[in-house]
Amino acid sequence: MINNSYDVIIIGGGVVGCATARELTKYDLKIALLEKSTDICAGQSKANTAIIHGGYDAKPGTKKAYYNVLGNKMFGKVCEELDVPHEWNGSLVVSFESDQDDKIFELYQRGQKNGVPNLGIIKHDEIMRREPNINPEARLALDVQNGGICCPYELTIAYAENAAKNGADFFRSSQVTSIRRENEAWIVETPSQIFSCKAVVNCAGMYSDEIHNMVSKDKLSIQPRRGEYYLIDKKYASAFHSAIFQVPGKMGKGILIARTVDGTTLVGPTAEDIQDKTDTRTTAEGLSKALAGAKITWPSLPTRAFITTFSGLRSHCDRDDFVIGKVSDAPLFFDAAGVESPGLTSSPAIGFELAEMVAQALNSGKNDKFDPIRKGIPKFRELSNETRAKLIADNSDFAKVVCRCETVTEAEIREAIRRPVGAVTVDGIKIRTRAGMGRCQAGFCTPRVLEILSEELNIPLEMVRKFGGDSKYVYGKIFEASEASHD
Repeated sequence: MINNSYDVIIIGGGVVGCATARELTKYDLKIALLEKSTDICAGQSKANTAIIHGGYDAKPGTKKAYYNVLGNKMFGKVCEELDVPHEWNGSLVVSFESDQDDKIFELYQRGQKNGVPNLGIIKHDEIMRREPNINPEARLALDVQNGGICCPYELTIAYAENAAKNGADFFRSSQVTSIRRENEAWIVETPSQIFSCKAVVNCAGMYSDEIHNMVSKDKLSIQPRRGEYYLIDKKYASAFHSAIFQVPGKMGKGILIARTVDGTTLVGPTAEDIQDKTDTRTTAEGLSKALAGAKITWPSLPTRAFITTFSGLRSHCDRDDFVIGKVSDAPLFFDAAGVESPGLTSSPAIGFELAEMVAQALNSGKNDKFDPIRKGIPKFRELSNETRAKLIADNSDFAKVVCRCETVTEAEIREAIRRPVGAVTVDGIKIRTRAGMGRCQAGFCTPRVLEILSEELNIPLEMVRKFGGDSKYVYGKIFEASEASHD
């Protein structure tokens, strides 16, 4: 029995899926997004280098190159409309040995062919002037002026909130188990519901091959590629101005050192092909490689300032490129498959063009009521004392700091839950507010976050999850306080 009928169903709630949902709401279409996890932004979109790439690295003529350069041009406007933090601080790709110098010139030529603006090559003295903490063995650097940094999970959430505001429906905990063609419609099944739609857009990230292969004889294969990272405390936010890359290798762009928009510093990632699409462990071997690689760039790297480690997965396709557009043997089925780096930078362009393809195929008109503006949750830590006082006067929950490390208030946490496509887990609160992302890594704030989620969702503490599934914090009460004996 079909529960819901739509014009378009998007599969996957990462940055590309949510960007596509938002772009599709610019048209007169009924749209749904299905995400298998408990929350959106639960896969590779939440754990990456957070870089706005210039477009110099991808091979000329590839879809990676095309969407990277176009997405970079669109990125600033999208972030401004959606109130997402970003900064155009540039990138440097640095050679530290003489046999790497030719690669710098090769990347420059590649960037020129791709249409990357304002590229240059700088020498040792200029590198050291700009970045005094870099290894003094630095020889040459590709100067990528249109490189930048952003918050990938805040961008994904902003896309989703704006899409929901403009009419898109979001179904989380809705893993697609089958897709079939029936009477000129697509029937999309999940464990709890059956949907029908005219068109499907596959943005399933690590699982985009499996979704594609349900409908097409031209099979795809996704190779999970794990990257491990260290995160450095905000104390060292001024160590480097630009994102610092090493000369890339066959497995990717290599180990980088990059400040985040929130002031921490990323070190990594490694690149290891694995088999399990859910294996986001960090390993002693991987972290050792990340550290050794980072010290080539930053010999005095302060290892005592590490506050956490993590890993992310990249969906490397056997086509060695993005797979974007119509599937030839599946009518009104569209792919955004194998979108690895520079997928974050490319997301505005991929979403825009996919939505245009779908709208044209369905002969859809424009949605005159589309509103591109989304305002983020006020960040108490960034506000003036005057603005803070005004917020507290209107809502006393702004006076209750829950996360001391990041100065996140109870008002922000409650707002994160109440918003469209709001938080339903502790990790959902974390990526929407930064509660738990500071130096103590949630050691102080977790109990109160659990209580707030329990209150707002009207569920017992035992039902609150870290990220879904069986990721419980509380398993039950040992005894009631009134039962405690003091004899």
